[in-house]
Amino acid sequence: MAERAKALQLQVNTSNRQILMIAMPIAVSILIPQINFITNNIFLSRLGEQTLGVAGITGVFYLVFAVIGQGLNNGLQALIARRAGENRVSEIGSLFNQGVRISLILAAMSILITYLIAPAIFRLSLHQKEHVDMAVHFLKIRIWGLPFLYIYQMRNALLVGINQSKYLVYGTLAETISNIVLDYGFIYGNFGLPIMGFNGAAIASIIAEATGLFVTFAVMHWKGVTGRIALFSNIKYNAANIKLILVQSSPLIMQYAISIVSWEFFYILIEHHGDRDLAISNTMRNIFGLFGCISWSFAATSNMMVSNIIGQGLQDKVIELIIKIMKLSVGFALIIFVLLNLKPDILLQVYGQNEDFIQAGIPVVRVVSLALVMQSVSTVWLNAVVGTGNSKRNLVTETIAIVVYCIYVYFTLEYFKLSIVIGWASEWLYWIVLFVPSFLYLKSNKWRDKKI
Repeated sequence: MAERAKALQLQVNTSNRQILMIAMPIAVSILIPQINFITNNIFLSRLGEQTLGVAGITGVFYLVFAVIGQGLNNGLQALIARRAGENRVSEIGSLFNQGVRISLILAAMSILITYLIAPAIFRLSLHQKEHVDMAVHFLKIRIWGLPFLYIYQMRNALLVGINQSKYLVYGTLAETISNIVLDYGFIYGNFGLPIMGFNGAAIASIIAEATGLFVTFAVMHWKGVTGRIALFSNIKYNAANIKLILVQSSPLIMQYAISIVSWEFFYILIEHHGDRDLAISNTMRNIFGLFGCISWSFAATSNMMVSNIIGQGLQDKVIELIIKIMKLSVGFALIIFVLLNLKPDILLQVYGQNEDFIQAGIPVVRVVSLALVMQSVSTVWLNAVVGTGNSKRNLVTETIAIVVYCIYVYFTLEYFKLSIVIGWASEWLYWIVLFVPSFLYLKSNKWRDKKI
């Protein structure tokens, strides 16, 4: 068993090279789905501002369920990384298989909720009936991609947790290529496919997610990863591991869900300002997602490496490691900040809208670019807390941040009806409130005796 662990290099060190070797493939794997989102929106922007705006609302709604899987993924990743650090390789396959079981149950529940509740939510919250109809029809198709997405996320937890993040790239590349081709086909009716407009993007995304999932597992099998960790040798139901995963992941699932629900609340308030502001805000979500990928990759690295070195008994190196990861994360974020502020109009131009749209969007780009720098700090410390095993702490921190965030956006956007530039400054407040409790907890050393 020790030979298997050595062959897969399950234990990590705290060097900058090791951090980058883990983080960069994760960044690519996160970046490519964001490119898919942007591709969808570029194609849909040709259908008009209204379609682009509604795409923002449906995208955030789907993201609510997507991040539920991400919460499960992060909890599972911390557990797998801890077992890898402890060289308990035989337990990794069972943890993964139980994670897949949980994810499929969550996917079924999410599909049911979307069909039963989404129409009522949109009827009550959106002002224009046409927006409601477009959003509901789209989501009733798009939501069927969740089973593929959730298993895909479990795969991410496995590969990052066992220090094999380099294999993440294959599936995400396959997903992106198929998504671009199918978007072009289904939205506009090219390649002999039917013209489906807005709903065509939903079908393209589902097929692309399934393709990425298939390619990933094919590559893992081809490279011998599944055999070396005996991934499918123990697929029986394991109540103890199910409970362990749920205890670790449930606070993260709730944390991410309430975070994105608050973002949906933000977009609903933006919808009250009209199609132009809604469309601009959707492009900001794309920019945030695209350039936030590097920060999130370092955040995932922080989770994995902190858990791994604690498993090795190297608690004294935790703070030193977090600071190293944070410095790299901030360095990349500052480069992005400078580039976005030098030419803030370039990304807005790709959506094919008029000059008024671009000029209205530039101030928001500047606000978002600074938020990305703040995010690069906060996410590293927040996810380091997950790595220590205290995911409940994250839920408390997130809840406080969301309450502050929602109060701010309600008063700025709905009560005082200020511009969306002021509304988007809510991101500054959000990341500051997330950082402070995470930093104080990790510096307190109260996490040292936590067992998972």
